[in-house]
Amino acid sequence: MTEAPRVFGPEIQAAIYLRGLSGAKPDFPACFAELEARAKAELTPEAFAYIAGGAGIETTMEANRAALQRVEISPHMLGGAGVRDLTAKIFGVPAAAPIMTSPIGVLEMAHPEGDLSVARAMRNLNLPMIVSSQASFPMEQIAKENGDGPRFFQLYWGKSDALAESFVKRAEACGCKAIFITLDTTILGWRPRDLDLGFLPFLRGKGIAQYTSDPVFRAMLPAPPEENALAAAAHFTQIFSDPSLDWARIAKIRSWTKLPVVLKGIMRADDAAKAVSEGYDAIMVSNHGGRQVDGAMGALAALGPVVAAVDGRVPVFFDSGVRCGADIFKALTLGASAVGIGRPYVYGLGLGGEAGVKAVLEYLLAELDLTMALCGCCSLAQIRPDLLENS
Repeated sequence: MTEAPRVFGPEIQAAIYLRGLSGAKPDFPACFAELEARAKAELTPEAFAYIAGGAGIETTMEANRAALQRVEISPHMLGGAGVRDLTAKIFGVPAAAPIMTSPIGVLEMAHPEGDLSVARAMRNLNLPMIVSSQASFPMEQIAKENGDGPRFFQLYWGKSDALAESFVKRAEACGCKAIFITLDTTILGWRPRDLDLGFLPFLRGKGIAQYTSDPVFRAMLPAPPEENALAAAAHFTQIFSDPSLDWARIAKIRSWTKLPVVLKGIMRADDAAKAVSEGYDAIMVSNHGGRQVDGAMGALAALGPVVAAVDGRVPVFFDSGVRCGADIFKALTLGASAVGIGRPYVYGLGLGGEAGVKAVLEYLLAELDLTMALCGCCSLAQIRPDLLENS
């Protein structure tokens, strides 16, 4: 699918303002604070706590926002950026912009169609989605809804290498174009919002569809999950966590697939350098949106040192704390090849399913496009560090 350059910002703004002439307001808030507030009012307390919450006293979530706010844009004037080209290629896969949905599990808590709604919205926008290991639907069903849209698969590598291998091979077979191994969640972090509600969705059989649909996992059970869902959920909790995971074990993935392999959760320059030396195809700077280690540095603060350590040898992706198009622009100036979106699209999902996801992503596209125009950037290649103050 070849994407022609578009001027997203004026197009999306005009549609909203033209509807406003007849007294209509947008169906979904453009302001993140209002989006989050509306989602909180709409979702169950358990769903909102799971989506919105972070680790510990949530200082890492605060650090993510603080790191983004410390970076200041210094726009160039008269750049002649009348038309902007946001199109990108990620592992050779064309996309409308360098934006993807980061993997978030248990989306059925936000909307009954969860990952299927996200898959359809991203297909229609021609933006990549990363399918989660903790999805609410099997990856094959998500891929069917995503059609010819760009997609990748996120792998949680638990105690069973055989299960990890099965996930990878299934992902390749259903058209995922890369594997993102999440490194920062080999065990769940301390999440007080969930603890205070006594709520873990996996124990209730939510967010484990990849497992219950997998032949390796099913073979581990005394009875099919359709007959004993509680036993399936309990077994999942026994095999998900494995903090003993190390560099030697993840190297096995090379014998399972020829797809590009991305290490997600890198926050240190030395880990990034090792990832490159071990032959991995890309890195994603991420602290899991502040959901794993409380008191950690903001993800954007880690991006520059990681980009420097990689020195152009592999792409570097970024997520954690992104709330608007200007945040995406900042990450791109610091060397990110593409940026992952987390909570905002899930709030959109909770408010309106596919339409809500699409609206939130369109807002992000619009603001990124307008920020490029106002900084004199006609293309992604022109988004450089010298557009930042004190660069």
